[in-house]
Amino acid sequence: MGIIRATTILGLVRDGRAALGGDGQVTAGDTILKANANKIRMLAHGTVLAGFAGSAADGLQLYERFDEMLEGAGGNLRRAAVSLAKQWRSDRVLRRLEAQIAAVNRETALLVSGGGEVIEPDDGIVAIGSGGPYALAACRALLAHSDLTEEAMVEQSLRIAADICVYTGGKIAVLTLDREA
Repeated sequence: MGIIRATTILGLVRDGRAALGGDGQVTAGDTILKANANKIRMLAHGTVLAGFAGSAADGLQLYERFDEMLEGAGGNLRRAAVSLAKQWRSDRVLRRLEAQIAAVNRETALLVSGGGEVIEPDDGIVAIGSGGPYALAACRALLAHSDLTEEAMVEQSLRIAADICVYTGGKIAVLTLDREA
């Protein structure tokens, strides 16, 4: 069937607001298997947005673990991400998972991977997946040179990535968190 490549996920945190989006394309070799897979979710009772890139089964298992970690950490994104990374790195079964998670809340953007990495980008933009570098570059440019909302920046950046990366599809979904009142 060939190497399965799937998705681009992009998150942005700015001024107490956050947006996270992803395309829905799943590709095997030179064939698009699915165009509208859902790889982004709201977690922690709607206070955290997360998306995965990589194997769908692995990503779904990570969502469950991450949601449990968020629950145990009282919704604290950083603490839950570190706990997940520790467990992911040390557990024999989890170590085999082939996926990454991008997660945002109103204050923080994080990338979590199976090597034990928890990375918080300096600029509040997190991107993973096949088209991640393209979406990241587009979002940085829009952030510096436009007045778009976070949601619009994420959507437009993913569309730009889809125009460049053959593994990023044009069916984009974006979730947002607005400032708390």
